[in-house]
Amino acid sequence: MNTDIDYRLAFDLAPIGMVLSRNRAIVDCNQCVCDMFGVTKEQLIGQSFQLLYPSADEYERTGQRIAPILNTQGVYADDRIMKRVDGRFKGETFWCHVTGRALNRASPHAAGIWTFEDLSARKPVKAELTAREREVAAQLMIGQTSKEIGKALGISHRTVEIYRVKLMRKYEASGTADLIQKLIRG
Repeated sequence: MNTDIDYRLAFDLAPIGMVLSRNRAIVDCNQCVCDMFGVTKEQLIGQSFQLLYPSADEYERTGQRIAPILNTQGVYADDRIMKRVDGRFKGETFWCHVTGRALNRASPHAAGIWTFEDLSARKPVKAELTAREREVAAQLMIGQTSKEIGKALGISHRTVEIYRVKLMRKYEASGTADLIQKLIRG
């Protein structure tokens, strides 16, 4: 009985999007990532992850936010809004669960392994949100307080409260719990 495992085939056919990165650029990816973002492997290899974000600002802020966590814990995960690159849904934003592991904690962006799970079937993006509103919404959905969100995003808790109120208006939510439910449902 042959017990050899073809790791390349396992990577390519994994049921979740997988990316190998170096200095926040895509070194390799599987077909699931290509399908999720509407691109070919050739269009992604060598590109910055910035291509997959709704804005350059979100890309930069996310990188700054996750580096210290990768540095101390080696692993980072969150739900965030990403952007489809090409195909019939070009430019469409969608919720995506992203998990990453730094291969070297001392240099968290030097090399990593990332997974991407498209959450759009469970959590569609309905309201038009600004980049900061998306960041606050993602933190609210994991149960963070305003102070915790402020610390994670490098803003004051009062500024977080302003964004929470804006989100409540956009989603016509009666309170924070209602807002979180509506964010989760889309």
